[in-house]
Amino acid sequence: MYKKILVPLDGSKTAENVLPFARYLARNLEIPVEFLAVVDAVSMQRNVSAAEGLFLDSLVEDEIRRLGSYLKSVAKNFPAGVARWRGEQGHPAEVIIDSAAAEKETLIAMATHGRSGLNRWLLGGVAEKVLRGSSNPLLLVRASENPPDWSMPALKSVVVPLDGSEMAETVLAPAEELAKKCSLELILLRVYGIPYGAYSAGEGFYDATQMEKFAALLKDEAVEYLERKAEELRRRGVENVSCAVREGFDADEIISFAHDTPDNLVAMCTHGRYGVKRWVMGSVTEIVVRHSGDPVLIVRAPG
Repeated sequence: MYKKILVPLDGSKTAENVLPFARYLARNLEIPVEFLAVVDAVSMQRNVSAAEGLFLDSLVEDEIRRLGSYLKSVAKNFPAGVARWRGEQGHPAEVIIDSAAAEKETLIAMATHGRSGLNRWLLGGVAEKVLRGSSNPLLLVRASENPPDWSMPALKSVVVPLDGSEMAETVLAPAEELAKKCSLELILLRVYGIPYGAYSAGEGFYDATQMEKFAALLKDEAVEYLERKAEELRRRGVENVSCAVREGFDADEIISFAHDTPDNLVAMCTHGRYGVKRWVMGSVTEIVVRHSGDPVLIVRAPG
């Protein structure tokens, strides 16, 4: 599964909201954590006076040392030997993506916003760039304005939305591993809906009078598909698997179901392509990440 958790921090309390989840996963998966702080010299130059700009190299070095001390203090909240830390100079998203890419089994874990320090980079924007540009799995946690609660997250389940495609099923392997090692319920969710054109009597493929029957057929197919996948998981040793179907729009129903299921983590798959220009804006995964209050594990499908 994963061999390391990479946790980018910018020195803010809001960014630290990811730390309890990083500690939870490090403990249950028995893997190390690496904290990373990135000093953006270009951004710093825009935010200092002309006189200070003459000493930019020294300011960058001072900031790297300051952030190094900060990361060292954060690491003290983790068991000895589990955490290490480092500071680098560069564009935050690029450094994070490149650092994780060196080892494909690295899980990036970060909060979705947070701002502080001389570099003044917005972690929300960085998280979005990492989401679009990284080929590594990514855990995104919605940050609040309050310092993190250092108690372990009371996770009870992993919600896995599936649409019937092999691409979406790519997330099943890591979700299965999480369920086993963290003793979580695995909830398979399928959202179904009647094609838009079917509502137009005489124009759609299905007559409007048959909508109720057609919806029942779609529901039955969704239930059959999920039960088949659930049985496969049980045969592989996942003890607690359940299925749920919802009718409606994919993103809306995923967010609603996750909201109604307390203490969960949503695990989803994105397209196999990666790179900022190749990540599809407005995808179901992006909408869930933006609007769900639950932590979301994003796995990149191969291809």
